[in-house]
Amino acid sequence: MSRESEADLPGSVSLPGTLPEALRAELIAFRRDLHMHPELGNQEFRTTTAIKNRLEKAGLAPRILSMGTGLVCDIGSWDGVTPMLALRADIDALPIPDTKTSVAYRSTVPDRAHACGHDVHTTTVLGAGLVLAELDRAGLLPAPVRLLFQPAEEVLPGGAPDAIASGVLDGVGRIIAVHCDPKVDAGYIGLRPGPITSACDRLEITLDGPGGHTARPHLTTDLVTAAAKIVTEVPALVARRVDARSGLAVTWGRIESGHACNVIPQHAELSGTVRCLDLAAWREAPDLVHAAIDEVAALHRAKSQIDYIRGVPPVVNDPAVTDLLRAAQSARRGAHTVEDTEQSLGGEDFSWYLEHVPGAMARLGVRRPGDTVRRDLHRGDFDVDEESIRVGVELFTAAALLNTREEKGEEQEG
Repeated sequence: MSRESEADLPGSVSLPGTLPEALRAELIAFRRDLHMHPELGNQEFRTTTAIKNRLEKAGLAPRILSMGTGLVCDIGSWDGVTPMLALRADIDALPIPDTKTSVAYRSTVPDRAHACGHDVHTTTVLGAGLVLAELDRAGLLPAPVRLLFQPAEEVLPGGAPDAIASGVLDGVGRIIAVHCDPKVDAGYIGLRPGPITSACDRLEITLDGPGGHTARPHLTTDLVTAAAKIVTEVPALVARRVDARSGLAVTWGRIESGHACNVIPQHAELSGTVRCLDLAAWREAPDLVHAAIDEVAALHRAKSQIDYIRGVPPVVNDPAVTDLLRAAQSARRGAHTVEDTEQSLGGEDFSWYLEHVPGAMARLGVRRPGDTVRRDLHRGDFDVDEESIRVGVELFTAAALLNTREEKGEEQEG
């Protein structure tokens, strides 16, 4: 969509599909129930059942995915030809304790928390589905929509590949999603065409060699020194072997070796992540990282074993679908509520869907306006302004209503 046509929307387009007050209150209660009962990836049985029951209560026919958790639900009659718009939510939680003390809906499960906002993502897609179902019954839904509630986003390489293999994209022409952003006020969204997240892989290394006495390191393979050199030199080597704009970075999270101060150990272990802003560089990353580790380990006569675990590629937002989200938010709340956002170094398995169909992810503002306390993602005190649920629901419903106009516009331009 051009800037000129986009400017016609804010404040002047009256779209159906706003969130009724009674449903808003129900969705807040639904989100809080999920928040109190977080489940890890591929274990989201209670969550799946709760979503399924509410959709069935609305007269819809959700289908549980072949993996046993997660589900899809189509709204509207699909003719087998018209491509559907998919609304995706992730439903799993994180293995960290909930440290909030001032809310009644804190997690009831030890060392489990919805600290990334997946409970909000799930609730917004559910709410959008309920509103769109009413529009469909009234004959106001222009094209069918698929709701996708995906398990295991937090488990590398994510639950998306399994969901795709089970057929969730069959008949889908576009896919959209939101991700909570605690840096953006509730009522606003952040958008960026092109890469909006980064690739993220996991790295596990073991080093072995004959140890010995610290008095005679020349007669040993000094694994502590070898490990330290890998920690400091490998990131620099890798960074010099790709375009600096790719942002390829190796960062360590764990290093273990030895048990006594005067014994050079025979074994060392290192763990870390590999993150990358650029899709092409991400494809090269395993070979580059392997070569750099082997070089440094060989220099210190250490035997290395490398387990490079592929994670997720960057989420690369399709420009046309990004414009659809921009138009939807502008129609609901005005163009001033759409902010430009930076590319995050976090990973998101929504990227796998975009290998198959065009799509886009928006940053959903969840910060309480005026709140100066930083509540970052993946922290036990993470929480949201629940007005963000209304914003997410109405963003999705507006996108579903505007989607056919966007696609017709693209066809005319082509």
